[in-house]
Amino acid sequence: MGNIHRRQVIRAGLGFLGMASMSRFSLSLAQQDSLRIGVVLSYSGPYARLGQEITRGMELYLDKVGYQAGGRRIQLLKEDEEADPAVAVRKVRKLVEQDRVNLLAGIILSSSAYAVRDYVHERQMPLIIANAAANGITRERRSPYIFRTSISAWQQHYPMGPWVARNVGKKVFLLALDYAFGKEATAAFKEGFQQAGGEVIGELYTPLGTTDYSAIISRIASARPEAVHAVLSGSDAVIFLRQFAQFGLNRTTQLAVSGEVTDENVLEAIGDAALGAKSADHWVYTLNNSTNREFIKAYRQKYNATPNHFAVRGYDAMQFIVDAINAAEGDVDNRRRFLRAFENAKIISPRGFVQMDPETNNATQHVYAREVARVEGILANRQLADLGIVRDPGK
Repeated sequence: MGNIHRRQVIRAGLGFLGMASMSRFSLSLAQQDSLRIGVVLSYSGPYARLGQEITRGMELYLDKVGYQAGGRRIQLLKEDEEADPAVAVRKVRKLVEQDRVNLLAGIILSSSAYAVRDYVHERQMPLIIANAAANGITRERRSPYIFRTSISAWQQHYPMGPWVARNVGKKVFLLALDYAFGKEATAAFKEGFQQAGGEVIGELYTPLGTTDYSAIISRIASARPEAVHAVLSGSDAVIFLRQFAQFGLNRTTQLAVSGEVTDENVLEAIGDAALGAKSADHWVYTLNNSTNREFIKAYRQKYNATPNHFAVRGYDAMQFIVDAINAAEGDVDNRRRFLRAFENAKIISPRGFVQMDPETNNATQHVYAREVARVEGILANRQLADLGIVRDPGK
């Protein structure tokens, strides 16, 4: 009986060890089966708020789908771009080589997008750009592994030029940050504006992180334009708008700016001084579609705040990613199938119908003229005009 008892104990022990091994194996398999998305965005510096909002949008959409796609659990691995292209490259390499992510998403700066382009292309690593608008990324430096779900600089700003010439004024002063997006956006606006008979009476570029715009505003005042077209983001936009109002120029000169300048986060910091400012963007707070209403409601419930177009960009980038993973049935290692899913992607977004252009790997979408107004008690952008469906020409 003693021998039998010992054999039973040994068998039970072996069974227990076997179950423990199986449990560890199952856990390991589950961890291995998670789909890892490396997110590179600015979480510090002048664009920290942009990175936060894009992340909020991504996580809001992942909440909607239960952090699942193609039968696999989704895990986000976040790294700080720090508004520095060299840092962006280093963080991308870490995510790919150390963290073994399945794909990449994010990128705030256009210069960062250019900096990481060759690395992700050579590694054949899918990258979904949720913000950076550098034209060349979907033109001469296009890669079959890079898709932009936000917008190109030309696509957003060219159609605004003729609209400003017809509806705001024919004499405009141009101001932009001295980096890739600022220059490309300004060139696109100027192209459309001058074709419509507009005259540029001044043009200035300022460093990222400028803390005093008073000298620039004095030059604008001396030039006496009918309107100012500015391309600024984050803290730069807040400081410029605040000083523009302090100098009283908001009472004599129209603002007809990039959508980033009158982003809802900026309006929160500026207040009524921004009322009446015009802008062009791919999203408007007042867009009357069910997806936008659902997005705004969910955002308010989760974050107790007003959403902005950066949150929409994060939301849509993740929607494109989830839909592509579902179309590939979770097999993201089958590169041809996964990339084809992105090329053929179509989504119903808070900004309306958006589809990927397989010739450029850039989103095709509506662009809207907007105006800052009080909407249901808050400062937000309301729609003035639909400038039509705009496709980046790809050249």
